[in-house]
Amino acid sequence: MSKPLVALLTGAGVSTDSGIPDYRGPNGLWRSDPEAEKLVTYEYYMSDPEIRRRSWRMRRENGTLSAEPNAAHRAVADLERSGIPVRVITQNVDGLHQLAGMPGRKVLELHGNARTVVCTSCHARSSLAEALARLEAGEDDPPCRACGGILKTATVMFGEALDPEVLSEAVAIAKACAVFIAAGTSLQVQPAAGLAGVAADHGARLIIVNAEPTPYDDLAEEVIRAPIGTALPRLLRRITAESAS
Repeated sequence: MSKPLVALLTGAGVSTDSGIPDYRGPNGLWRSDPEAEKLVTYEYYMSDPEIRRRSWRMRRENGTLSAEPNAAHRAVADLERSGIPVRVITQNVDGLHQLAGMPGRKVLELHGNARTVVCTSCHARSSLAEALARLEAGEDDPPCRACGGILKTATVMFGEALDPEVLSEAVAIAKACAVFIAAGTSLQVQPAAGLAGVAADHGARLIIVNAEPTPYDDLAEEVIRAPIGTALPRLLRRITAESAS
């Protein structure tokens, strides 16, 4: 008999213990520096070379490439290794779920991946490490080596649409899962936030692990306010034990 599917929607709060800043939390980047939002807004980025230069400096300074998976990421990978069917739908762009051991095919990156760089003209791809090396060598807004076009990380910026195929797969997972865990996300950004409602509407057991209240708390069977780094591993160990009993 097959085990029921567990889906996790993970947000910035899952990666803060890895040194990657939250955006909308009480101490989030957008609250401390509202201008920073322009650095990841497509219209500003494409039209203003100074915004691009500032955005590349932010990429160099935010430590994405040096970040390591934390206890929450490792706990999700452990859950998958236990034999329970697991799918991760993440709003994060840091690739830490995969580095922790989650198979890439089981991770849906709603907002793309910051470890890859793409040309907005010819769509050639390269690595963030290569782009940052060019910054270190003195280029403050490195153009595409293939066509001279504007480069950006392979992330979905504000003003860009999500990949419809990725979103469609995420909705299918939300409809099919038996347990839907929203961890480290404010559940305020649509359409990702709506996946919690889709899961609940289709009979999933909804569990929310987040420091702050969310709009979906009333739909949840369980709401956990403890720090993600301890709360999520503890919850996933409990789910593993329940599955084994």
